[in-house]
Amino acid sequence: MGDGRHMGHGWRRGLTTAAAGLLAVGLTAGSARSADTGESAYSATTGVGVHNAYEKGTYPYFADALDSGAALLELDVWTNVFGSSWRVSHSNPIGNDNNCENAANAGQLRTKARNQNLAGCLADIRAWHDAHPGHRPVVLKLELKDGFQAENGRGPAQLDALLSDKLGSALFRPADLADGHATLDEAVRAGGWPTRSALAGRFVVELIPGTVEEGNPADTLWTDREYATHLRDLAAAGRLGDAAAFPAVHRAEAGDPRGRYTDTGIRPWFVVFDGDAATYAGGSIDTGWYARNQYLVVMTDAQNVAPAIDGTSPTQAQALDRLALLAGRHASIITADWHALTQVLSTVVPRAAD
Repeated sequence: MGDGRHMGHGWRRGLTTAAAGLLAVGLTAGSARSADTGESAYSATTGVGVHNAYEKGTYPYFADALDSGAALLELDVWTNVFGSSWRVSHSNPIGNDNNCENAANAGQLRTKARNQNLAGCLADIRAWHDAHPGHRPVVLKLELKDGFQAENGRGPAQLDALLSDKLGSALFRPADLADGHATLDEAVRAGGWPTRSALAGRFVVELIPGTVEEGNPADTLWTDREYATHLRDLAAAGRLGDAAAFPAVHRAEAGDPRGRYTDTGIRPWFVVFDGDAATYAGGSIDTGWYARNQYLVVMTDAQNVAPAIDGTSPTQAQALDRLALLAGRHASIITADWHALTQVLSTVVPRAAD
């Protein structure tokens, strides 16, 4: 099912006059749902995602998460040698505990045993995708809890192969964004992301380091740096089309947070950033920098931005107001555990331009 084709230059369209005008005005809960346009660049909009969408207490089946309308769905993945394959679980490092069922087709969704590995989750996603052509673009956020384990057959290249095998042409790849440019940074500065309509029916895979990896003093090669190095090396070999995911710079930080990487050659391969919403919104970070450069910013735990609201069941008005606030702070996607608020999850609004 692998597919190395690129989308070409056709998607590089500017914002319509109407969409550009919307970016200049404040958003309100009442106007939020009407503000979106499919002809806006993906980087010029703000959506709502769900944290740990694989948990059975959040959605009985992963197909329910896909049906929710959410802009982002998160999966936690374990790779250590103590278990087989790529496990999907919040706190079980050696087994699977999730709502995925390894469906072969849409007719099997919600019919099979759950607690499958990452391949099973991806099979559900493909089955759902095939039944919903032209669906909204969806970010699949993978937190590699304990990082890559290349020596055990679970490294960047093996993840690319798995994603390509299961999702194939449904993936929007780094090579699609690069579109002939030398790096991803050069590509987004020159032409930006495709329009939302051009991304219809596609998945963008985001990778972040995991909590266990970041807390392990013996681990000096985290997911972000390892995959960015992988991208750089693939590009140098003329094989960027093999890559299936985008590494994210994890944790909010003032200035250009890519400066933390001592290997300057990998910095231009980061165009996705992911961190705490309260930190981004706190006033110490120029979040307009991300919008000006057409970088994507995922702001997590949106409920904790002052004034804090409920993390699972705020009112719809509260959640839409929070979306409007963080769109004004240049978020691309905000995340929380608002899985029951389907109208909020399917809402997309203009992202403030600066």
